[in-house]
Amino acid sequence: MKASFKEMRQKRQVRDGTVESLTSDLTEEKSKRLRALLGNVELSLLYKASVHGYQASAFHQRCDRQGPTLLVAYNRSGYIFGGYTSVDYAQSGQYITDEDIFVFSFQGKIPICIKINSGNYARVDDAGVPNFGQQLYFCYNNQPVVYNSGGNAFSVNTTTMYGNDTQLSECEVYKVEQSSQVSTEGKPWRNVLWTAERKDELMETIRNHKPVMASVSRVQILMIGPVGAGKSSFFNSINSIFMGRITSKAISGSAGTSLTTQFRTYPVNDGREGKPLPFVLCDTMGLEEQTGAGLDIEDISSILQGHIPDRYKFNPTTPFQPDEQKSSRPASLQEKIHCVVYVIDATKISLMSDKLQEKLASIRRKVNSRGIAQIVLMTKVDEACPLVEENLQSVYVSSYIKSKVQEVSSGLGVPVSCVLPVKNYSQELELELNCDVLLLTALQQMLNFADDYLDDAGQMEDNI
Repeated sequence: MKASFKEMRQKRQVRDGTVESLTSDLTEEKSKRLRALLGNVELSLLYKASVHGYQASAFHQRCDRQGPTLLVAYNRSGYIFGGYTSVDYAQSGQYITDEDIFVFSFQGKIPICIKINSGNYARVDDAGVPNFGQQLYFCYNNQPVVYNSGGNAFSVNTTTMYGNDTQLSECEVYKVEQSSQVSTEGKPWRNVLWTAERKDELMETIRNHKPVMASVSRVQILMIGPVGAGKSSFFNSINSIFMGRITSKAISGSAGTSLTTQFRTYPVNDGREGKPLPFVLCDTMGLEEQTGAGLDIEDISSILQGHIPDRYKFNPTTPFQPDEQKSSRPASLQEKIHCVVYVIDATKISLMSDKLQEKLASIRRKVNSRGIAQIVLMTKVDEACPLVEENLQSVYVSSYIKSKVQEVSSGLGVPVSCVLPVKNYSQELELELNCDVLLLTALQQMLNFADDYLDDAGQMEDNI
């Protein structure tokens, strides 16, 4: 039976000789959310102000030279907030730069993070109280108080972050370490051949794929997912493989709102002068949890039915309205969607808000009602697991990735066999064999699933 987070923490404290009846105020659920935010990590309680004192000297005695740390503060109004720094405290007197530093505040179940503004120092590494950007000071003046100096290192709203209640009821600091659960299975839980021959075989199979319905020349694959999950990057990655070099045809990147604002249908050619391949990747605006933002769920039905044209500009507040002449004529099977792919960021699975999960569930119901094949593409597996970051071939021996696949399967209600881990090309300048094998394997499965749908659709037509 797996040890609980609390039991693991207590064992670690005994091992480190720090067992002083330290009990974390952080609930299991919130601990899970914060650990997911930081990647595959463990948290060990180093410092608890109510036990060790609110003095800066007590903090430094417990927390100096401990590596990355997470500060969690609690105020009397019930707010839970704090910050993370990857650079350890050492009282060096130096100005510290830390691109990974952030502050956070729980908004319901979800910790909302704010990164440091460009050009600002993380802190001065002195003997003072813990602070973030020389702006937010915790245990200020050696008292149970949080103080905002009004600096501009972080764009924080103190009303949202801690309800403007500066009185702390507790302040805890945790050591952040890579989880010992980043382990390998005895044998791969999926078998993959990581060879150039396998890559060539997959490419040839995809080139020669013929949809089972003669009336369909190319499979239509619809990509749906939250902002920044990697929908556009998946197209760019597949296009890169068949072009033989890194390409960037679809707009991709990281932003708070969707970079894709139009419905785009992306055919892929077999090389620069090659013929079109037998599939089209359809890109949509990213899903957002707020009402009236991101892709409107009502637009999904129009896309599935083949009514929305290429380059249609989405309007989050007004769903697509087909003209009467077109809407009265059912789209051909060629124009409809044959496979839906949900693109989910592996590093954010545990952080998905209830509202976003509800949107995905609503979309799944629409897709299910039409009998369309569905797959989940789990992206950024290298960022989620250090073992995989070191060697992509470890993706199917990593117990952590396996647990994430199971979590996605349970959360979205799809079979485990339909969840496919991949790594898109993002910062690479050259193609990599392991990336190609994972990406092509996923694409091949999409084509197979689309054939299952087309086969059913053909049988239905025969019975009419």
